[in-house]
Amino acid sequence: MQVGFNRRFDHNFHTIQKAVASGKLGEPQIIKISSRDPEPPSYDYIKVSGGLFNDMMIHDLDLIRFLSQSEVTEVYAKGAVLVDPEIGKLGDIDTAIVTLKFANGALGVIDNSRKAVYGYDQRAEVFGSKGQAFSENDKLSNVEIDLEDGGHLDKIPYFFIERYQQAYVAEFKEFYNCIVTDHQPLVTGLDGLRAVQLALACHQSLIAKSPVQLEY
Repeated sequence: MQVGFNRRFDHNFHTIQKAVASGKLGEPQIIKISSRDPEPPSYDYIKVSGGLFNDMMIHDLDLIRFLSQSEVTEVYAKGAVLVDPEIGKLGDIDTAIVTLKFANGALGVIDNSRKAVYGYDQRAEVFGSKGQAFSENDKLSNVEIDLEDGGHLDKIPYFFIERYQQAYVAEFKEFYNCIVTDHQPLVTGLDGLRAVQLALACHQSLIAKSPVQLEY
């Protein structure tokens, strides 16, 4: 069984994880993830999606476990409706920040927004005792053009299909290799369970307006 958390297969995030796992960064101390969509989903989707923590941040909750190499022991979620009042009327939020504590002592932060007018914003950073590793957004090119009236960079990808094309291909290749060589997938059923548990804990924290401890 392989769960479709494709961000583990993204070339940027996978490189960060390897730097953590190799010990190159020392002990992880701070992990940050920013994940912002270019536009909100439809109201029909929001009605059945389970909320922002389940339909959007759940990918970041899995990614932060992957990057930290540790289980989350506490979450504290804050949310707001800053993009579209109708989303709030449907019982959801469109903007969120979650702080996390990890079993290895590290601290984490995830921020989500359902609307980033400039494109699909996907960034991550791990700060450790020996250094840091971070990834900026992918662009069509990294060329910067500077002229008398200002500078110019290529825009970031519009949404997940463009941004994670490489990751989708990589995860299917990995699943195929798991079947052929009979080895454990990179994203197991247990990883899927942990992400759901974290998403539910975030929702509980949002409602209770207090941190939530996790026990597995």
